[in-house]
Amino acid sequence: MSKSYKLKGGQAAVQALKKEKTKHVFGLIGSATIEMFDALYHEKDIKFIGVRDERTGAHMADGYARASNGPGVILAGQNGPGATNLVTGIAQAAAAFSPVVSIAGFISTKDKIQDAFQGIDQQSLFKPITKKTWTISTTKQIPKIFSKAFNLAMSPRRGPVQLNLPRNILSGTAEFNINKNEKSYKTIDTTKGKKNDIKKAVQIISSATKPVIIAGGGIKYTGIYEEVIKLAELTNAPIVTAAGHGDAIPFNHKLNAGQMGPRGNPVASRLMKEADVIIALGTRLGFNSTFFSYENLNKKAKIIQIELENKMLGRYFPVSVGICADASTVAKQLYNKIKINKLSKEIDSWTKKYLDERSSYLQTRDKLIDKFPIQPATLFKQLRNVLPKNSAITLDAGTLCLQATDALKYYDPPSLFTPLDFGLVGFSFACGLGVKVARPDKTVVSLMGDGGFGMTISELSTAVNYGINTITIVMNNKSWGAEKAYQKDFFGKRYIGSDISSPPFDKVAQLYGAEGFKVERSSEISEAVEAALKYNKPVVIDIAIDPKALYSFRRDSFEHRNK
Repeated sequence: MSKSYKLKGGQAAVQALKKEKTKHVFGLIGSATIEMFDALYHEKDIKFIGVRDERTGAHMADGYARASNGPGVILAGQNGPGATNLVTGIAQAAAAFSPVVSIAGFISTKDKIQDAFQGIDQQSLFKPITKKTWTISTTKQIPKIFSKAFNLAMSPRRGPVQLNLPRNILSGTAEFNINKNEKSYKTIDTTKGKKNDIKKAVQIISSATKPVIIAGGGIKYTGIYEEVIKLAELTNAPIVTAAGHGDAIPFNHKLNAGQMGPRGNPVASRLMKEADVIIALGTRLGFNSTFFSYENLNKKAKIIQIELENKMLGRYFPVSVGICADASTVAKQLYNKIKINKLSKEIDSWTKKYLDERSSYLQTRDKLIDKFPIQPATLFKQLRNVLPKNSAITLDAGTLCLQATDALKYYDPPSLFTPLDFGLVGFSFACGLGVKVARPDKTVVSLMGDGGFGMTISELSTAVNYGINTITIVMNNKSWGAEKAYQKDFFGKRYIGSDISSPPFDKVAQLYGAEGFKVERSSEISEAVEAALKYNKPVVIDIAIDPKALYSFRRDSFEHRNK
């Protein structure tokens, strides 16, 4: 149902957001989009959350989008520096295929970029890191282009879009017909696989003796993992999860082997190296899962890959069958066809070996003896025991967080949020705030190093001001750990720039109005986390981690340099 309205551009933009059922907008106020902020003031159905930096605001919108399975909106009030501050956050969203709708002010259409105050070519700036960037040229265009932007952000493969709004376009007036009843996008895609492709896949699976299923982001973000479990139970195939998507399948299912690849656990990684058939559901088989190397999966394996983006099929590894469709929908199709077939008995011994190995691995992991100083594995062990099942975990990049990716338990996808292939430090805390806004029912725990938290600590103001009660665990080893590990292992311990100092984060948190704890012994970890869970305010736990507990993840990148 549509109705004609005479509105200013800023009002039309907010009405366009309302049409898309937008509930939250993250942003930093600025004069370039002041008309839009004024319209938000009058719009009671949309809550504005003011941030301290456009970059971290973009991370919040990213976390919100991933946790809600819908668009996240970030509004940079200023053109020029306000827009350039967005770039890191939008590039991160692009790497995660996160549907962020990014909005920034822009110079008047009457001005030339090179002469304007805070002028920069924002159209060119955002083009490489978005699915599409628009610079709106007339006030009348606003609703139509906003609608296109939301639709494109949510269309496969999802990703960020950018809207540049010139000052005079927002202050201008026009007549609008705005339909308030229909969103421009679908939340869930149920595209089916073609019958011929399903038939070929079933034939390959039916001949397998060592099958493995990979569950990736295409399963995780829809949350429809039951079809994958049914397929795994029918075929007796272990499930591994793609890098950064260890939450795609609940941790406690016996066929869930955990995260695969060079950053995964040894059990899941061994399965990939020995499998004769790999059913890749909703994954690109991308860098963090494979390092694009047959060292991380069996070169002789037949790969059946299901992806919603056609160009990703066989992009990194040749596939026997490529199916452009929704992963959970295809899992159901495969299940329905396979259940009438007889499967090889050899699979039973393959899966029994896996189950024994997985059980032994988990038992050994939990028998770790606590040491002083605190080891990363000790922290993760304590967190496994104390965090509730509804927890959502956000991680940074860096050596400590990379060690955590497969070390925690996940039950309710999506519940693990990482920088993925962008490898960004300074992501976790802000992302966690966005996740909490989208899912207030979840306990949100953000793990960071001391360096990454130091980058983004000012957003404690946002957390306190808006009552976004997350728990941030700072793994404080007084260094940029990944780089120091490489200097230790490959550059003769010639440390430069890798040692850092920080204020006591627990005290800083209290000054912001949050709560803070300091932990120096492993016996204090559980007590601090349990106390944090009871607080009705943001909490920071500053944990002293052994500075020598360094690990070089990218040995493949450095070993050849010394030859």
